[in-house]
Amino acid sequence: MAPPRNTRRRDQLADAAIEILGTVGIHKLSHRSVDERAGLPHGTASNYFARREDLLTAAAARVAELHVAGMAAADREVTGPADPDQLAELIGAYLLASATRHRTRYLAVYELTLEATRQPALAGAMAQLGLAALESTVAEHRALGLPTTPEQVQALMTLFGGTLLTLVTGPPAAITPQATLALARYMVRGVLGGESPNLRSPHDQPGPGR
Repeated sequence: MAPPRNTRRRDQLADAAIEILGTVGIHKLSHRSVDERAGLPHGTASNYFARREDLLTAAAARVAELHVAGMAAADREVTGPADPDQLAELIGAYLLASATRHRTRYLAVYELTLEATRQPALAGAMAQLGLAALESTVAEHRALGLPTTPEQVQALMTLFGGTLLTLVTGPPAAITPQATLALARYMVRGVLGGESPNLRSPHDQPGPGR
């Protein structure tokens, strides 16, 4: 029997799974806990996702969807061909949003990443999502008029992921617009070439009110 095709309900369940993963961890994730978090009758999640692995894969796919949509929305604010400085500004702004407003979402990603080292099926699904994200990001760079190669885009994505992990697991005071922009400039100039900015580490940035 095919799973239900109510995409709004599937997204609601996947969003609830992301909230659980990012707040209390993967060991608390179950069909029942997802139903409760989503405020739906017991049995709803299992009706859409027969196995727990299916629920994990749906959560990963939902994060990838939201991430790509967010980056695309930010890119649409750019008028005309972009340059490396504008790319750094875009990455810095999205790094800031990811580490603050969407912190739970990306903590869920790291929970899934660790679990994927133990579940080959999940690892395969996340690898496919990574390839899809790479393709969509390369397309976004082309739309912005950037000549970045797929290898350079992959390097930027890898640096973004590692930097975001440091931010979401570190002190919140270190996450400032100045810090994320400095980090993004290092990423872009390191991958695309150019002089490194003479800026301090995010952990050396003064906190609010200083």
